[in-house]
Amino acid sequence: MIALIKSNLSGRKVLLLFLLTNVVYATMLLYTIPKLETFSGGMKILDMLPGTYDLAYVRSLFNALGEPGRHFYLTRQLPLDLFYPGLFGISYSLLFGYFLKKLGKLNSRYFYLAFLPLAAGLFDYLENAGIAVMLKSYPDLPPFWVTLTSIFSLLKSSLSSVFFIALLLAILVFAGRLVFKKSAPTKAA
Repeated sequence: MIALIKSNLSGRKVLLLFLLTNVVYATMLLYTIPKLETFSGGMKILDMLPGTYDLAYVRSLFNALGEPGRHFYLTRQLPLDLFYPGLFGISYSLLFGYFLKKLGKLNSRYFYLAFLPLAAGLFDYLENAGIAVMLKSYPDLPPFWVTLTSIFSLLKSSLSSVFFIALLLAILVFAGRLVFKKSAPTKAA
């Protein structure tokens, strides 16, 4: 996996994957998620909660969604969200590797932070599977599935947050080097 990431750090590949990932994410943010929140009367869907949730919240959400909203969640949001976790994991791992390469830190211990988006993507897939199970079993909501899915949601959010902090720091260091490189006086020969 390390070699695969390191061998795919061309700017063009990274940019194309980043754009594709964010087109899928924008589609969810601008279409499927607002539509679900309309069905639910403004309640946040499980995918968008940064922390944990409980059986009472899931029951309230699924009740508020009604049959059309639950169907939309299962047949529109979740299928679209089958593409996003993989794209997120790959594109953001490569993006982080790209900045590490530019900083001359590709072979440092910082490289292991590039695995955070892949782990977050894995937990996103597990979260989606749990949501699908709950939607299909509704109105019978096994507490075990709610708890397990909630844990997957928390792990996805936590790993993503840690990663975005690391990415922001890498970008700031990269930008700082560019600024100081341009402002440094040139030496006469």
